[in-house]
Amino acid sequence: MELSVVVSTLNDRERLLSCLDALSERTPSATEIVVVNGPSSDGTTGVVRDRSDVDVLVEISERNSNVSRNAGLRAATGDVVAFLDGEYAIEYSWYDAVERAIADGTDVVTGPVTGGELDYDLQNPHTVAGRSVTHFDGNNVAFDRTVLEALDGFDEYLEVGGERDCAHRLAGLGFETEWDAGMAARCEVGTDGGQTDRDWGDTYRSRAYRLAKNYGVRPTTVGRIVGSALRDGTAGVRDVVTGDATPTDWVGNGTDVVANATGGLRDGLRARWADRSSRRNPNGLSKRHDRAVRVYDRR
Repeated sequence: MELSVVVSTLNDRERLLSCLDALSERTPSATEIVVVNGPSSDGTTGVVRDRSDVDVLVEISERNSNVSRNAGLRAATGDVVAFLDGEYAIEYSWYDAVERAIADGTDVVTGPVTGGELDYDLQNPHTVAGRSVTHFDGNNVAFDRTVLEALDGFDEYLEVGGERDCAHRLAGLGFETEWDAGMAARCEVGTDGGQTDRDWGDTYRSRAYRLAKNYGVRPTTVGRIVGSALRDGTAGVRDVVTGDATPTDWVGNGTDVVANATGGLRDGLRARWADRSSRRNPNGLSKRHDRAVRVYDRR
């Protein structure tokens, strides 16, 4: 197995160093490490360039995880490409789990992250419009390269939820995602508490876009959006009652949800029309070549 690991980071130098230390210690020396940075302002560039175990450093100017993943994918040369967040440190069993899964013919493999917070079940598939979809953590996942080429990478329209869109497209193309408990990583909570407030506008724009793009506008997809909005709205009411949120915040969030869900549906239908192939990715890896501001390549 020729493995490339794409590590994405943004203003988190200390945890990035822990991530790189773990990769250096727990993967073979032949593993290709590609760090995609940016736009950071905490000295990340200097400390990464000083490390002999990083093969490529790609500097980008966009705060978009899917742009970061595609920039790293373009620089990577391995026949297996893993994506890892710079906040995560892999466990000793991580590499063996990836190697075992790929040797068994697995298309995509993912595993648990301790200390993180996910809002969906990674181990069990979900049925959407008759399609069985298995989600994965986009910050701890490995692909056979041929799968990524078939997908044309990640959809850069999406600010959040790119891995969920990818999961729908994987299912549409007939690829399977496997869960391996050995492919474990650890995410240590930072001094800020480790979690940021959810941007409801981005969340619903992403949800509406990926459903409209992958399935069109049909009762089941619209129903999923409306059902999620009702559940989240009810939870918001409880927060207002308990004093954890204000009525103004609740109304503002509701307005953002409606406006962004509508925009996401519109843009998703446009994307569905723009790429009518099975991969459903009009904003993928092949569509642009200017992601990198600068590349430091010591290979």
